[in-house]
Amino acid sequence: MSLADFLTVEMIGFVAAFFTSASFLPQAIMVIRTRQTDGLSLTMYMMFTLGISLWLTYGLATTAWPLICANTITISLAGCILGIMLGNKWKAGEPRRAAKSRLCKIRAAKTARA
Repeated sequence: MSLADFLTVEMIGFVAAFFTSASFLPQAIMVIRTRQTDGLSLTMYMMFTLGISLWLTYGLATTAWPLICANTITISLAGCILGIMLGNKWKAGEPRRAAKSRLCKIRAAKTARA
C-alpha cells in the first residue's frame, strides 16, 4: 500500500470516527442538561460502554488512531450517560427495592415449604 493509499484510508477512518462520536453528542447534552433517562435502556448502555472500552483497547493495541480518538470521546459521553442513569436508578431506590423484593420471595418460599 502506498503512502497516499494509507493516508486516504486513515482519513476515512478519522471521518468515520468523527461522525460516530459526534452522533452521541446530542444525546449526552440532553441527558446532562435534563438528567432524564427514563426512555433509555440501562442494559444497552452497559453493554455499549463495555464494547466501546474493548474497541478502545483494540485501538491502543494496534495503534489505530481513528479508533483511539473516536472511542475515547464516545466512552466519555456514554460513561456520563451511564453514570447519570445509575444515579437516577439509585435515587429512585430501584436497587434497594429489587433486593427487598428478592428477600420477600425467598421468605415466602421458605414459609410455603414449612
